[in-house]
Amino acid sequence: MSDAINRLRESLRNAPVIWKGDYPYFIHPITDGVPRLDPMVLQAVTDLCQKAIDWNGVDLILGIEAMGLPLTAPLSVQTGIPLIIARKRSYGLEGEVTIGQETGYSKGEMFLNDMKPGENVVIVDDVLSTGGTLKAVIEGVRRTGAVVSHIIAVVEKGPGLKILQEQYPDVNIESLVRLEMDGGQVVLLDE
Repeated sequence: MSDAINRLRESLRNAPVIWKGDYPYFIHPITDGVPRLDPMVLQAVTDLCQKAIDWNGVDLILGIEAMGLPLTAPLSVQTGIPLIIARKRSYGLEGEVTIGQETGYSKGEMFLNDMKPGENVVIVDDVLSTGGTLKAVIEGVRRTGAVVSHIIAVVEKGPGLKILQEQYPDVNIESLVRLEMDGGQVVLLDE
């Protein structure tokens, strides 16, 4: 396990940083899809997520477009649990749930399909900053009648995790790695 977390931390430590206005933004293949994703880093994230969650009784894995696709597919294959993706496009299928999503830097809609009442759902997300996206997804899942039991974010940056833990004490919400931006540098916390 320590090799996996060390591999993830090292990849984040070396992540390039760009500035969007006054906001430093780290670029990482797990969170942005660029630069190229080292399969050993993806394997490390998959192993860490698989070990962090009690998969007994989980009916569905939910990822959030776009980076939820590479994060949840290996987990689905390894656990044998189906996955769905909160999409940014409506398909108009029966039972589709629309989610209003707002983050610190964007606003839009996402759509959930093929969730059934009573299903136990695990959400895997790439980055948890403000908590805006995950709050919207949790509420969307609840509108389907399904239950969010566990959320795991690969990277925690900002106050969102603590805010969500206070708002949803019945959901196990955690992250693999905590970091903060110090100017143009990624600083890993809890090492």
